[in-house]
Amino acid sequence: MATVAGVAVDTGHWIGGERVPAGGGATFTDVSPIDERPIAEIARGGAAEAEAAVAAAHRAFPSWSRTSREERARILHAVADGVEKRIEELAQVETADNGALIRSHRRGVMPRVAHNFRFFADWLLNLGHDDFETRGHTNHVSWDPAGVCALITPWNAPLMLATWKIAPALAAGNTVVLKPAEWTPLTASLLADIAAEAGLPDGVFNVVQGYGAEVGGPLTAHPDVRRISFTGSVPTARTIAAAAAPNLTPLSLELGGKSPLIVFADADLDLAVDLAVEQYDNAGQVCLAATRLLVESSIAEEFTRRFLEKAGRLTQGDPRDEATDIGPQIHRRHLERVDGFVRRARDAGARALIGGGPNEDLGGLYYRPTLFADAPEGAEILTEEVFGPVLTLQTFETEEQAVAMANGTRFGLAATLATGDRERARRVTERLVAGTVWVNCFFVRDLKAPFGGARQSGVGREGGDWSFDFYCDLKNTVTAPWAR
Repeated sequence: MATVAGVAVDTGHWIGGERVPAGGGATFTDVSPIDERPIAEIARGGAAEAEAAVAAAHRAFPSWSRTSREERARILHAVADGVEKRIEELAQVETADNGALIRSHRRGVMPRVAHNFRFFADWLLNLGHDDFETRGHTNHVSWDPAGVCALITPWNAPLMLATWKIAPALAAGNTVVLKPAEWTPLTASLLADIAAEAGLPDGVFNVVQGYGAEVGGPLTAHPDVRRISFTGSVPTARTIAAAAAPNLTPLSLELGGKSPLIVFADADLDLAVDLAVEQYDNAGQVCLAATRLLVESSIAEEFTRRFLEKAGRLTQGDPRDEATDIGPQIHRRHLERVDGFVRRARDAGARALIGGGPNEDLGGLYYRPTLFADAPEGAEILTEEVFGPVLTLQTFETEEQAVAMANGTRFGLAATLATGDRERARRVTERLVAGTVWVNCFFVRDLKAPFGGARQSGVGREGGDWSFDFYCDLKNTVTAPWAR
């Protein structure tokens, strides 16, 4: 056990309804990004733990898959109830573990965790397709549970992003093995306790902690795993896809982004600036962030002035303080990666209008919000995902040029558009390569909508029916007319 922010957290794996300690005493150290101090020693899993978790999930699948929709929904609502009772504990632990703002966890992130379970529980009860006739024969479409699902989740919003996957997988009648990110494993462990208290049967939900190569590799290559959902980097996705290929295991991959925010001269400039500064949310560690600011040249000077003024009022510091706007980067290794991008951008000729390095006043893992201008065309800082508080500013002259610039990367996760012209919004959004486009808003996310990326930002869509389409085997039953 570890005590984190005053909350007791079991650091063992959760397999088959039981806590499993570190095999052979193998552990890894969980470090808080707030002050880089160790907060827990976590059981370090490997092939044996992955095998045990898949076996437990495989054993539990027949019973859970045959459990009625109504009973599955009831249990998922009970899980949501348990999350809501422990929102403050979950918020405190996750802030300590990943450094995101306590105010965000309290007001948005943890309530959304509960909503994820409630949404898919309710969606399950209405899931269906009208029967249809073919030459007098009746077609009936059904969603059959697929089997064991391996879910591999990231560190930037650990519990919320995990439950985007866990909730629909369980609602569909599948069993789950979760491999949380090794930098942020704690709230996944608390969720296992909550799920057990809610009455989720043993083996239906399992958590194996550890490093990707040691746990993720055996998990994604396992022949009894029937679905794999992963959120993370493109290189890791390629490794997972290669492991899944021999078994032809279906994949859902939500990967990186280099999204644009396009600001036209007819936009509400105050709104556009607010949207731009919002991209520093979670210290820039957001896959959907519109890190490339594309601004029509006629308003670029005024836009920049207002942006710098507003960004300059942001408060960086301890994320446990409600007044803080920007917390730390997740890990020393990640901060060095972000700083490497910034240094190379400078070397390539880009000019930092604000920021441009670690926050010397705070030390540790705090990186100043940064905005680059004058980056040369094709520069790395314009094309590769930094995943930190680093934005770039470019200008355009025409709508055609804006679209070409927006689509000028290998990614296609999201795009944001600021304009006062409804017809322009229609024209531009039709041509943007992105899984999600926001017009005069940002990060409005409804679980009924499809979510995923184009190009190298991902494979597949989840949300609403799309989640059940992925986590189920769709079946069409065709029945001939019955003799009277």
